[in-house]
Amino acid sequence: MSLQGMMRTSTSGMNAQASRLSSISDNIANSSTTGYKGSSVSFSDLVLSSTGGNYASGSVNAITEYAISEQGALTSTTSATDLAIKGSGFFVVKDSGGSVFLTRDGSFKVDSSGELVNSSGFRLMGYSSTDGSAAIVNGFSGLVPVKATQSGLQATASTSGIVNANLDSRATAITTPVTPRDIGSNPASTVNDVKYTNSTSVVTYDSLGNAVQLDLYYTKTANNPNTWQVTAFNHADANAGSGSFPYSSPPMETSAVNLVFDPTTGKLDPSSDKQISLPIPGGQTVTLDLSTTTQFAYKFGVSSAKVDGNAPSTISSVSIGQTGKISAVYANGTTKDLYQIVLAKVQSPDNLTPVSGNAFSLSDAAGTVVVGFGGDSNFGTINANQLEQSNVDVATQLTDMIESQRSYTANSKAFQTASDLMDVLVNLKR
Repeated sequence: MSLQGMMRTSTSGMNAQASRLSSISDNIANSSTTGYKGSSVSFSDLVLSSTGGNYASGSVNAITEYAISEQGALTSTTSATDLAIKGSGFFVVKDSGGSVFLTRDGSFKVDSSGELVNSSGFRLMGYSSTDGSAAIVNGFSGLVPVKATQSGLQATASTSGIVNANLDSRATAITTPVTPRDIGSNPASTVNDVKYTNSTSVVTYDSLGNAVQLDLYYTKTANNPNTWQVTAFNHADANAGSGSFPYSSPPMETSAVNLVFDPTTGKLDPSSDKQISLPIPGGQTVTLDLSTTTQFAYKFGVSSAKVDGNAPSTISSVSIGQTGKISAVYANGTTKDLYQIVLAKVQSPDNLTPVSGNAFSLSDAAGTVVVGFGGDSNFGTINANQLEQSNVDVATQLTDMIESQRSYTANSKAFQTASDLMDVLVNLKR
């Protein structure tokens, strides 16, 4: 072994341990960085051919590796925009220059424009609720900056609802020929002839958020003891004195609706009508589901009635679900979807390329990116009010630092020995 080879080998050993110490320093410095993924340095030997009984010293090669796929601990926070991923997915973010990166740093805050920006200045990306919920699985096309605020009032027109009621099978059938649907807007002289069995009301909303009350009348007809006629009127057209008949406008349904019951089960017969469609003035057509209506020997009652739509209301808060759906919660309790956060994953996350800002750029070694939503087992869930901590174990890093320091010192001793022997060799000439 030549003295030059000895000095070269010990120098490579010191350089390798210096790389390891640099990695350890970064890990310790970022042990409290949200979503930070630790690095490590492993070694491989470089062997030179030895001939004629003479040993040729090689060197050592340092290889840097990243534990990007290793999950960090999740801790709770008080901010609803702090997000943590429990699983293998990554947030898709964009920098000020428009470049797209992946990150696990979910410390997002709302900036002056309402967009979610993390501590490194990256903007969170997703789909607007108006774009639908289908992700483009193999790329980032269609993604927009996610906003967690929305101002102004919101009103939604009613389009559907359900009324759960029981009609008393013991009720007497109406024998008079004048039912609510028959009378319609006939003169008041015929009002006293109007007969119906039961009535109730539901509230719907037009496109401007105005409440439109619908009066529903159930009439047990004489032609069949198991058939009930359902008729709806706009309460705004009711007589001011009676609050009901005579209405100034005809029934709202465009055709007769008859509920036909199976006398053996008390439930609707397959041949029965099961819904009623009502055009709301200034709004849309509301379809009320009547399929759960029953006819048992019990007093009339409506167990539940629910219609969508809402009156004008302001936003009181914004919620983020585990699937990444961002919804506005209005003061009246209704919600509206605003954005859908997306997650991304690659086949080999440990081969992603780290960049400044605790983010990663794609690389050929990492594989093809796949985009999806939270809640999918392939991506994990998004937890609001939580942050993912660094996956660095400080105790392990300190142990590795002591070991690396000793190795560096040993290599320096070998270099010093070779240097001393070189002095001896040079001084032989004297």
